[in-house]
This record gives sequence, structure tokens and C-alpha cells, in this order.
Amino acid sequence: MENKFSTPKGFGEILDHTFQLTKNRFKDFFIILLIFMGPVYLVQAILQLSSGTSFFREVGSDGEWFDQILTSFEESGTFDSSSLGADIGLIIIGILSAILAPVAEAAILFTINHVRRNEDYSVGSVIKEAFSRFWPIIGSSILFGLISLGIIIVPIVIIAFTGVVVAAAVHPVGGILLGIVLFLVFAILVGLLLTRWSFYFGSVVLDKVSPGLGRSWRLTRKRTWVLLGLYIVFYLIISCISFGVQMTFGMVLGNSVLLTLITNLITLVTTMIFSVGYGVMYLDAKTRHDADDLKEMLEEFKTV
Repeated sequence: MENKFSTPKGFGEILDHTFQLTKNRFKDFFIILLIFMGPVYLVQAILQLSSGTSFFREVGSDGEWFDQILTSFEESGTFDSSSLGADIGLIIIGILSAILAPVAEAAILFTINHVRRNEDYSVGSVIKEAFSRFWPIIGSSILFGLISLGIIIVPIVIIAFTGVVVAAAVHPVGGILLGIVLFLVFAILVGLLLTRWSFYFGSVVLDKVSPGLGRSWRLTRKRTWVLLGLYIVFYLIISCISFGVQMTFGMVLGNSVLLTLITNLITLVTTMIFSVGYGVMYLDAKTRHDADDLKEMLEEFKTV
């Protein structure tokens, strides 16, 4: 087993290991994501071209150059909404992405696990392993998505109802302030709950436990705040990279097909960073959990 995986890691060590692993195995991770998502992005580009979007540079029709660039995002959407074929294509792309992306992330998880065990692997072999868990991945992901949707919608309804009642019965400002407080409280609670269940994916893929929610709950015990902080850091890193690229190239290319291709290319990189980070976090939690189980077994053995 690789030494970096054999011992529990702190907050900074997880980030450091994530970026080192991403750098060292960049080619393998990128090829995996490209195999799965490349065809989807290609179809998206073809649909954009067929809807009349310029390949190299899309600008608006009026105003100065800067204004034309800005208006291009309003005048030229990703697809022409008046075209039924484009709308159907957009739906198909969304469905394919939702199906293929988790399998690609599973292949990355298998790759990281092979690295952890110092085992030989190939891109083809980890993709085959990922497809062997296809239905458990899809089923568990749908279940997790429905649960996530529920625990997000319910607080929104509660916040809206409470805010309206207080605003009508007491004072509008009081309703607004109460709504803000409730929003912050529920946001933290939802974040903690989703973090506790977030390792369902790793459990389904590597440990073959479906739907994996119970195991995830055990793995994240006593580490929820740290893991939530890591998720936030990864989100900020990915958002900054994506925003920077879109702003930089968008100023030159407008809402063109080329901008979409560049953005999708960067999405592959940011997805890679998050997937590797998730894998490192999951295996770290697994190491901690297995160590705790071993300690409990030793303590029970001593008492016998």
C-alpha cells in the first residue's frame, strides 16, 4: 500500500495529496473523463453549430465591441429554444451526462484504489470495473438525489411560510430577518446531512455496499465538519477556475461554440480535481474507520 494512503491525514494533507495525485496521474484521469464526456461535448458543439451559433466568435448586433460581446450571451443562447430538435438534443445531452459522469468518476475511484494498493492497471481495466457497478451506481445516485432534493425543498418551504407569517403578523423587517437566520441555520444543517451521506458513492463503487448511505454515515462520524470544509474548499477552487476561464475567453470569443468547447475542457479538469479529492477523502475516512474497528476488536480481545 502506498504510504500516503496508509495513515490518516489532516485537512491540509488531504488537499496536498489530492493535487499531487492529480499531477502524477493526470494523463490517466483525463483520458478516462475524455472517453466518457468527450462524445457528449462533441454532440453539444454540433447542435450549437446547427442552431446557428458561430464557431469562433459570437457577438451581438448593436453597440461597441464590449457591448456586442455581452449581448451575445443574451441573443445567442446555448441552443435555439424555437427549435424542437435542439431542445430534444439538449435533453439527451443532459441525460447522457447524468448517466456517464458517475461512471467516469467511478473509474477514477478504481484508479486511485489501484494506486493505493500499488497494483497495475490500465484505463480500459478501470473503465470495465466501473461499468461492473453501473446499476448500483445509478440506483444509489437517484436515491441520493431524491433525498437531497427533499431535504432542500422542505427547509425552503418552512423558511418561506415562516417569513410570510411573521412579516404579516409582526413586521416585514422581522420576517426578512427571521428568514435570513432560518436560511443560514438550515443551510448548515443541510450541508452537514449531505456530507454525512456523501460517501455513499465510494461505498457503492469500492466496497460494493448499496445504497451505501448507512456506511457513509459511519465513515463520516466525527469528521463531518472537516469534510464539509474540504467540500467547500474544493467548490471554491473549482468555481474560481471556471469563472476565470469563462471571463477571460468570453471577453474574446463571446458566446461561441469555441468558448463552449474550452469551458467543457476546463470542466474535465475541475471534475478531475474534485473526483480525486473525493477519492482521497473517502479512502482517508476508510483508513480511519478500519483503524477504529481494529482498536475496538483489540479492546474486546483484551477484556476476554
